[in-house]
Amino acid sequence: MFQFKPLSKEAVPAALEKAQRYRMLNEPLEAESICLDVLDVDPENDEALVTLLLALTDQFQYRLSETFDRACELLHRLPDEYGRAYYCGIILERSAKAYLRQASPGSGSMAYEQFRAAMANYEEAAELRAHGNDDPLLRWNACARYLDRHPDLQPAPVERTEEMLE
Repeated sequence: MFQFKPLSKEAVPAALEKAQRYRMLNEPLEAESICLDVLDVDPENDEALVTLLLALTDQFQYRLSETFDRACELLHRLPDEYGRAYYCGIILERSAKAYLRQASPGSGSMAYEQFRAAMANYEEAAELRAHGNDDPLLRWNACARYLDRHPDLQPAPVERTEEMLE
């Protein structure tokens, strides 16, 4: 294993700009690496935590099982309830889309459940948001429109078990 080279605290702002740029270039592994370097020298850096969480969700399409849990683990490190609710919604919404891309048996109902859970988190975030911050409403509406456009996405059928007569 390699011994990673630590960043200086003065380099953190520029490193976070690079991480954002890598995310925009669809290079989430590079963004993830930069965020991990920042968090090594500044473990409570909120921008690095959020950027890392988003970089992990950017990888859902090809590494869902590995990155989903890691993204969820970051939620408890976010400093406020609004952020935890909002970014939990982001994680769930993006995982729903990843399930749809998989197109495997049951992925449609799993996606539906993830979208609905995301919408519940966005509703919670909307109650906690600062005045003028309608981001959770925008995300809720996007999920609702997606489900409206795809009426084939439904919850999994509930299995009924009948009691055996003796």
